[in-house]
Amino acid sequence: MKGFKLFAPLLLMLLAFTDKTTPPPDSFCGIRNVSFKVDEEVSFTVYYAVAGIYVNAGNATFTSKLETLNNRPVFHVTGEGKTNSSYDWIYKVRDKYETYIDTGTMQPLKFVRNVNEGGYKKYQNITFNKNANTAIATDGVFKVPACVQDVVSAMYYARNIDFSKLEPEDKIPFSMFLDNEVFNMYIRYVGKEEIKTKYGKFRAIKIKPLLLKGQIFEGGEKMTVWITDDANHIPVRVESPLVVGKVKIDMMSHANLRHPLSSLIKRK
Repeated sequence: MKGFKLFAPLLLMLLAFTDKTTPPPDSFCGIRNVSFKVDEEVSFTVYYAVAGIYVNAGNATFTSKLETLNNRPVFHVTGEGKTNSSYDWIYKVRDKYETYIDTGTMQPLKFVRNVNEGGYKKYQNITFNKNANTAIATDGVFKVPACVQDVVSAMYYARNIDFSKLEPEDKIPFSMFLDNEVFNMYIRYVGKEEIKTKYGKFRAIKIKPLLLKGQIFEGGEKMTVWITDDANHIPVRVESPLVVGKVKIDMMSHANLRHPLSSLIKRK
């Protein structure tokens, strides 16, 4: 993991790494999409802070389309992020992530990662063979669980969790294929609270991922994520300390939501 990844807080907000040898329970497989629809678009602004002063460092946008892959209907979700031109001289980021999610099972069939971060470039193209339970990557073929996610499909998977059935401190586990490895992960449901963001004031569901300590994030449950307490479950704020400084991400615009944004108390 090199440098400051613009997408890292958004893509990792739902990732919590636990023991690789213990798979998550099957009860969280086979989830159905009830939270988003085709042509949804949600955009975020990324703020970075050192010495307590936040600056607008970049933006990220996630869009969904309905397409066909190998004669199967899929949600083609694309996430693109970039630093602002005024920030490029410090660390230029141009990232694009794509996932193709089976509309019936909410399982990914294909994942593409194309990143350019401070001159570091990486391209990955992964195909998930659901019959053989394998991930076919550039570097080889890897065995994966029957129920597995990639870093983008996990976000949309998690949006469809029924949080009304959970109690505070409950964990939501799932498996993910990342950098040619399978990780068993969870997010912790904290509860509900109101949150003020750059967009407005929301009734929100609060969750905390348990992150591994790395070059960007501190370890433990120091990252906090708020998602709308309505049927859309879109993230409205992510906050986390970094190894150097802090990051705050706010949802700033949306289009074609599946449900009314009823969690919005007051628009700023």
